[in-house]
Amino acid sequence: MDIVLYALTALLYGGLAVAGWRAHRHTAVEPALAGVPSGMAPARKMSPDMGGLGRALLLVALLVHGLLLHTTIFPQNAMVFGFAFALSAMFWLGAGIYWIESFFFPLDGLRLLVLPLACVASLLPLVFGGVRVLSYSAAPMFKLHFLIANIAYGLFAIAALHAVLMLMLERRLQRMRGMATRHTGNGWLTSWLDTLPPLLTLEKLLFRLIAAGFVLLTLTLVSGIAFNEQLVDRALRFDHKTVFAFVSWLMFGALLTARRISGWRGRAALRWVLASFAALLLAYVGSRFVFEVLLHRAVV
Repeated sequence: MDIVLYALTALLYGGLAVAGWRAHRHTAVEPALAGVPSGMAPARKMSPDMGGLGRALLLVALLVHGLLLHTTIFPQNAMVFGFAFALSAMFWLGAGIYWIESFFFPLDGLRLLVLPLACVASLLPLVFGGVRVLSYSAAPMFKLHFLIANIAYGLFAIAALHAVLMLMLERRLQRMRGMATRHTGNGWLTSWLDTLPPLLTLEKLLFRLIAAGFVLLTLTLVSGIAFNEQLVDRALRFDHKTVFAFVSWLMFGALLTARRISGWRGRAALRWVLASFAALLLAYVGSRFVFEVLLHRAVV
């Protein structure tokens, strides 16, 4: 049953990703055939909409992926988890957040990046399946902590992708300064960047995602402290996971504070977003990868 869900999930994500890139390539080639340079076509014409069928298929992919995660992470009232499952859940939530965002903003350029990553991440547990079974998975406090944490990771994952795209857009705009045309000679990359919303729209979305993720990360830390105290009568355990989680929380908090007080923006702020997300990855996914794959040890 699980292998069927794996295959169906990968097929849906992969099919949508291939269809999206083919549509993008088709719309990128049309201006060239008409004698218009790649970077000079209007951005709206360069953004092939997913459409109702595409959104419906993505919803099916999200439902199948969610069922796959549930059956593989929670088999027979136990819990199996590891870094591959964490990445799979993270990009499942990221794809879900994109699906919701797509109803309100033209984010088809982001789809071309999210869906291939979700496809690869959904298959990772097949390769890295040596994970540990948690004995306390039935505890209500742990389930709440697990749910909140994964939603927070999903929000920050999609925020990190936003930051990457914004850095690429900002670099392209800098190259265009002083030029008489929009053509930069980058072919498919230029046409792909043309499918994205303006920088101000992406920036607005980015900080909304970070603010929501920060609230949930705060709840994750609070619920984790409460559950740890309930489990081992000790609120904090200063291991690698706890340290990096608090470092990430402080970095995202500093970013939001600087944004509110001084309106911090630009390349430095985007790099800070990526550094904060890297710390969050090290707090959980990265540490699990090192212990499970490199050291072949179980980790809480």
